[in-house]
Amino acid sequence: MEIQPFAIEHYFAQYEFSTRYLLCSSDCESMTVAELLALAGRNSGELADLHLGYTESQGDPHLRTAVSATYTSVDPEEVVILGAPEEGIYLAMRSLLQPGDHVVVLTPAYDSLLNLAEHISGNVSRWEVQPGEKSWELDVESLEVLITPQTKLLIVNFPHNPTGLVPEATQFQALVDLARRHDLWLFCDEMYRGLELHGRDTLPSAVDMYERAIVLAGLSKVHGLPGLRAGWLVVHDRALRQSILNWKFYTTICPPAPTEFLALAALEARTALVARNRRLIEANLREAEAFFARYPDLFRWRRPLAGSVALVGLHVPSATTYCHALAKEAGVLLLPSSCLGYGDRYVRMGFGRANFSEALAHYERFLDAAAGGE
Repeated sequence: MEIQPFAIEHYFAQYEFSTRYLLCSSDCESMTVAELLALAGRNSGELADLHLGYTESQGDPHLRTAVSATYTSVDPEEVVILGAPEEGIYLAMRSLLQPGDHVVVLTPAYDSLLNLAEHISGNVSRWEVQPGEKSWELDVESLEVLITPQTKLLIVNFPHNPTGLVPEATQFQALVDLARRHDLWLFCDEMYRGLELHGRDTLPSAVDMYERAIVLAGLSKVHGLPGLRAGWLVVHDRALRQSILNWKFYTTICPPAPTEFLALAALEARTALVARNRRLIEANLREAEAFFARYPDLFRWRRPLAGSVALVGLHVPSATTYCHALAKEAGVLLLPSSCLGYGDRYVRMGFGRANFSEALAHYERFLDAAAGGE
C-alpha cells in the first residue's frame, strides 16, 4: 500500500527556502554552534576534538542521563536517542502496530503521526479538536466513543501543533485514565512541552503518569535547535524498547556524535534557552493579537495556550489558493490547513522567530495595498 504524500513537507520544500517572510514556522529562533557552546559554558575546542566514530545505538549514556533528569520517573536506560525526532514516530509505529490494529489519532496532526498509523494498520479513527469561542478545546467523551475492543494505540500531541491547545491537568489525567482502563498504548508527542504561555504550568509528561506511555521529545521546537535533529523516545516497557532498537538498526543504527555532543550542551543550557523562547513567543503574540484585531473580516483568532504555533481561521473560499498566491505575490508564507488534513479554511501561523515583527509588518503592508487597490 502506498503511503500518503507528506503534505506539509512537500509544501515547505516548494516555498520554505525561497520565500522571504516566513509566518508559519513551528520552531523557535535558532543560534550558531558558537553561541550554543558559550551559553552552555563549553569550550569550542571540545567539539573540534570530538572523535567521529560509531556511537552507542541507544545513545550516549551521559546524554540519556541528562534527558532522564528532565522527567520524574525515567531511568537513563528507558531513553532511546534518535537520529532525528521524525525517526521516533517511524520506529514506534513499526514496533507497535500490525495490519488491522485500531488506532485513534488526535487531529489535525503532523502528517507522520496520522499517515504512518494509517499506512501500517489501515484502521484509524480521528479524534478532532473542537473550535471553542476563545480557544481550541478537547472533548474526552467523544474520544471514549471512538475506542473499541480492537483499539491498541492512542496518539496525541500536547502542546498541540497546530492549535496551541493544551489540556487542563484534570482533563489530561482523565485521558490517561481512559487509556489505562482500556489497556491502550499512549503515544504522546511532547515536542512543544515547556513552551506553556501566559504563566500556565507545564503538564506532567505522559511518561511520568502512565506505564504504557511512549513519549517523543527533542530540541527542535522548545530549544530552537532544529538543525541539530536531536530527539528521543522515552519507553518504560523493556520489550517494546528492544523492538524499537531493532527497527533502529534498519534506519540510522546510531545517533551522530556531533548531534549528541551539542544536544548535551543544549540540555545544560536548557533553562536559558526555554526562557528566551517563551519571552519571544509572548512578545510576538502581543503583536499578532493587535494585528488580528485590525482585520476581523479576514481572520478568526483563537489564542494558543502553549507552543509556538496557532491555527487561525481565514475567511476566504480556499486557504490553499490564498497561501500559494500570497507566497508568490507577497513573499509571505502561511501554511494552509489542507496540509494538515483539516479542511481549507484555516492557516497555521508561527510565533517563535525573531523576525516575526518584520514579516508581519510586510504582510500588513501587502494587505493594505491590496485593499487600497480594490
